[in-house]
Amino acid sequence: MKQPYMISKCAIAISALIVNLSSSFAQQSLSGFVPARQADQYKIEADFKAKQSSTAFKNHLEKLSSVPHITGSKENEQVRDYIAETMRKAGWQVDIYPHDVLLPKGPGEIAVELVEPIRQPLNIKEFIFTQDKYASDPRLTPGYNAWSGSGDVTREVVYANYGRKEDFEQLKAMGISVKDKIVLARYGGNFRGYKAQFAQAAGAAGVIIFTDPSDSGYMRGLTFPEGPYYSESIIQRGSLLTTPYTGDPLTPGEAALPLDAKNTPKRLDQQAVGLHTIPVTPLPYGSATEILKRMAGARPVPNGWQGGLPFTYRLEGGPTLKVRLMVKQEKAIQRIYQVVGTLTGTEFPDEWIIAGCHYDAWSYGATDPNSGTAMLLSMTESLGKMAKAGQKPRRTIKVCHWDAEEPGVIGSAEWSEQFRDELTQKAVAYMNYDAAVSGRTFGASASPSMKKLIIEATQAVQYPDSNKTVYQHWMGNRAAGNPTRVTGSSAPAVGDGEPTIGNLGGGSDHIAPYMHIGIPSLSAGMEGPTLYHSQYDDLFFYDKFADPTYKMGPMMEQVVGTMTLRLANADLVPYDVKRYPADLAVHLKAAEKAIQAYAPTYSIKPLLDAVTELSRNADAAEAARQQYLKAGRTDKLVALNRELRMLERSFIDPKGNAFGGWYKSLYASSDPNSGYASWMLPGLLYEASLKSTANLPAIEAQYKKAITSLSEKLQTLSQGMGSVPAALGSGK
Repeated sequence: MKQPYMISKCAIAISALIVNLSSSFAQQSLSGFVPARQADQYKIEADFKAKQSSTAFKNHLEKLSSVPHITGSKENEQVRDYIAETMRKAGWQVDIYPHDVLLPKGPGEIAVELVEPIRQPLNIKEFIFTQDKYASDPRLTPGYNAWSGSGDVTREVVYANYGRKEDFEQLKAMGISVKDKIVLARYGGNFRGYKAQFAQAAGAAGVIIFTDPSDSGYMRGLTFPEGPYYSESIIQRGSLLTTPYTGDPLTPGEAALPLDAKNTPKRLDQQAVGLHTIPVTPLPYGSATEILKRMAGARPVPNGWQGGLPFTYRLEGGPTLKVRLMVKQEKAIQRIYQVVGTLTGTEFPDEWIIAGCHYDAWSYGATDPNSGTAMLLSMTESLGKMAKAGQKPRRTIKVCHWDAEEPGVIGSAEWSEQFRDELTQKAVAYMNYDAAVSGRTFGASASPSMKKLIIEATQAVQYPDSNKTVYQHWMGNRAAGNPTRVTGSSAPAVGDGEPTIGNLGGGSDHIAPYMHIGIPSLSAGMEGPTLYHSQYDDLFFYDKFADPTYKMGPMMEQVVGTMTLRLANADLVPYDVKRYPADLAVHLKAAEKAIQAYAPTYSIKPLLDAVTELSRNADAAEAARQQYLKAGRTDKLVALNRELRMLERSFIDPKGNAFGGWYKSLYASSDPNSGYASWMLPGLLYEASLKSTANLPAIEAQYKKAITSLSEKLQTLSQGMGSVPAALGSGK
């Protein structure tokens, strides 16, 4: 392996690079800054970019990922303490916020076996490979799904493809009943919890979820440990939680403050929450093969349902095939901890720039999540050195490390609920970096106003071992990794000759800040091959397949640091206000098409007309901002930036969405039928999913109100920047 890349050992080359990058922007206006501040900002960014090293990133990753550390374990608390101590040493104020939440007590007891025509226990743990020293740790768990019901059933088997809503509907249309059967479904297509939910609703006795080699196995390439793809014993663990809100199941909408706190909320009864009651567990495809190859039903699967195992898949196992599925999984209230580092701003301390990543893992978590955790720790050290040298941010920067993301994105939701009122008033942006250094290809998803920030930051950072910027590399190498982590669901390119930036869906810690509170958000990172949620997400895998050079960590820190510093130091927060009408028009037309599939005469024109007016006001606001900044004005900054922060909140409806009132954003939510995918304009899409028109007038009125609110705020913003006062003040 090559020696770790250290920027400090290449000072001359890096200094030249920074000069070249800075000079390439010399003729450009830096978004959000008056001309007099731009040179200082470039100097700050150049100083920041001289502080990264792959050694620091690697050391953090090794400390974080040397042992398995699932939520609730003492090992996870040791990771918590390491994170807190690292940020304290870097000069950050560190606060740890405890929450008492309902969680499964580990995997519990699990057994899967063939009963007829032969008796054969099936493997539920990954193999031990001698070349991977981490594979034999006794603390590694069997493969399991958190939030399974408990039960011991022996039943016939039905194959349900990916276990999507449409798959169960197709089974019903074909006359195949899953009632009192064990459903066998492959990973992919939707959040695993919905596979269980749809199966239980159809009367199934249990669910087995397996990874098919056509999706993540030998049909993709060489398998682990020779290659980066799933081999026959690898198991995807994961949560099944499908409550109509995110966070602790017992305290929807309220922070699960400790049980001994004076203001701890009243908790729901566990039986009333609607958790899954049937047993559910994952299997590797080596074990699933033993079931699938014995299925003797008369009907082969329909088109598109065949997987990659070397035989014809069948819909039913028939009466001669019986499988036993046993899961015993207890739940109890357990304490989790959110670790928040704060670097207080010098001029605007009540304006918060927030970056986050969880730290709990299903096993070692080398890529997911701790490559992002390690990168953020390195960034806190770099920013801490700058603060000690007198280069403090103008706005407050918070770096948050969340607990209990893997069991259901719980920690970040509880913290967001705890500080909902403050976040509503103070938060400028939330940036999520879950698994952010998992490979060598950049990807991102974002709310409209954050897209330009990502593009400009990637244009300001060099891609290692090349003469390209990260942006140029991004344009030529589109990320195609796990859509729950970085790239979100597909989205149109944000402009001519610009890269595709995805829409934020479900699956990670941006959900509460973005979809519950309305904070402009993004998720970004380096993607690559992954043994997602398996025990082999360890340092052996990282060293061999994710990034053997360890150069991506420092590079990603530079991208993240650039975005953070620009948000923290800009005179006017550098949102792209013109992106709102552009993206809204795209999403409205997509919603219209979905509704016209069953109501051909439906027209979205009244809302598009409102967007036309919004576009005029957005253009005017942007022109006023450019004029304001060009004139070097710094008056009314507090008031103007407050107006900017409130733009995204226009889409927050106190009643929330019909499918779940906790999801208050009318602009974006995770798909309530698939979990991971993003729903843009979810009120309209939910009505379309029901093939209904009954509620469209009321829903359109909601959207008209939100769009008009945004338009009026932009008008107010234009007026606030429009007149030049006799004496320019500091803005305070």
